[in-house]
Amino acid sequence: MSKRVLTTESGAPVADNQNSASAGVGGPLLLQDQHLLEKLARFNRERIPERVVHARGSGAYGHFEVTDDVTGFTHADFLSAIGKRTEVFLRFSTVADSLGGADAVRDPRGFAVKFYTEEGNYDLVGNNTPVFFIKDPIKFPDFIHSQKRDPFTGKQEPDNVWDFWAHAPEATHQVTWLMGDRGIPASYRHMNGYGSHTYQWTNAEGEAFFVKYHFKTNQGIRSLSAEQGAELAGKDPNSHQTDLLQAIERGVHPSWTLYVQLMPAAEAADYRFNPFDLTKVWPHKDYPLQRVGRLVLDRNPDNVFAEVEQAAFSPNNFVPGIGPSPDKMLQGRLFAYADAHRYRLGVNHTLLAVNAPKATTAQNYGRDGFMASNAQGRGAKNYEPNSYDGPVETGRPLSAPLAVTGYTGTHEAPLHTKDDDFFQAGELYRLMSEDEKSRLVANIAGGLSQVSRDDVIEKNLAHFHAADPDYGKRVEEAVRALRED
Repeated sequence: MSKRVLTTESGAPVADNQNSASAGVGGPLLLQDQHLLEKLARFNRERIPERVVHARGSGAYGHFEVTDDVTGFTHADFLSAIGKRTEVFLRFSTVADSLGGADAVRDPRGFAVKFYTEEGNYDLVGNNTPVFFIKDPIKFPDFIHSQKRDPFTGKQEPDNVWDFWAHAPEATHQVTWLMGDRGIPASYRHMNGYGSHTYQWTNAEGEAFFVKYHFKTNQGIRSLSAEQGAELAGKDPNSHQTDLLQAIERGVHPSWTLYVQLMPAAEAADYRFNPFDLTKVWPHKDYPLQRVGRLVLDRNPDNVFAEVEQAAFSPNNFVPGIGPSPDKMLQGRLFAYADAHRYRLGVNHTLLAVNAPKATTAQNYGRDGFMASNAQGRGAKNYEPNSYDGPVETGRPLSAPLAVTGYTGTHEAPLHTKDDDFFQAGELYRLMSEDEKSRLVANIAGGLSQVSRDDVIEKNLAHFHAADPDYGKRVEEAVRALRED
């Protein structure tokens, strides 16, 4: 059986792939060696800019199957019938570290699902926590700068991390999540996923509901202690990637059950918490979980770079029956995510296989740019409206309109009766067992005790005292003990 011929990128056969062309034996190399120059030039360009956040990631394909009737709440086609299946791609990630970071670290985890629906791709971009550190996107660049490597020392600095949190009391709830037992998942398979934001569902009659997504792991929650995480990160920085890959390869297909909380739109204004505040949850006793379906991962990517590194998720990729809410953080991400991908991957990143629709065909008037294809066909017009049978608008909005009133300006979010920055953090603390509280306090004190400024420490301690007196007292005592050592 003859072997396939190695060629250059233009298809010409390569005569020698072991030796560069030179001016005589042992002489300097020649600029005319096209194969050498092409290999080196392409190698120099193999890496694209890594994501500023969520750089370290893993992913897999699978499907989502509807198990319960939710047609009274949304007319989204992929949720329209029990038993209906939709292909998905799910990307997990750590948030703060670089592409070369370890998996088993204390950090929120990204949980981004791309549904390849018959009405276009629907991207649900969330985390493994139901809340986040901030509630307004204008603070996001500052927050991330404080968590990533310091521009002078080149490493993550406790001073920066805790100084930002000292000035962001709304972060207390998420800090309590992060420093608790679930801060280091044992694997991607053993953690929950959340849409985190509030979204909108609209049914066929035009009724609007606000919705929160909860993907509950069917493998059970498993987490690592700080000591276990440090040991595993040192032994195998790729621990979570290895676990996901090997589980799927041996036929152990991880799955999650999707539940939603649904709030009739009319109830939002008078709810005791601001329902669009990303630092808050909706207690389940107010809005119980309702089951929707089951998500299963059953196929690994063939090429991690092409399908995981180049996967692009944008919260503004909605389908009919699903839309945004007034959640400020969501509103900012509707722009920021897509813009990040245009920078990293180019304006035609939606043509890449992992990002392109699979159950339908994209038809629009976008043209040109880097890596443009000829997918539109010969003679296709690049403007609309036109007289040449080009694609036309439907006139049907994807979701119900949001009512607005008042004056433009830089407004703080309206306060609801139970809105403060500490109540829900205290509720979370009081739900913990004694052992969980002890580990939480130790994790917080381990970082906070390294801060060099007393005033930054005091501001953070005040947040924990405000959440729960016992919480604050124990953290304060633990920090003092560590600083006296």
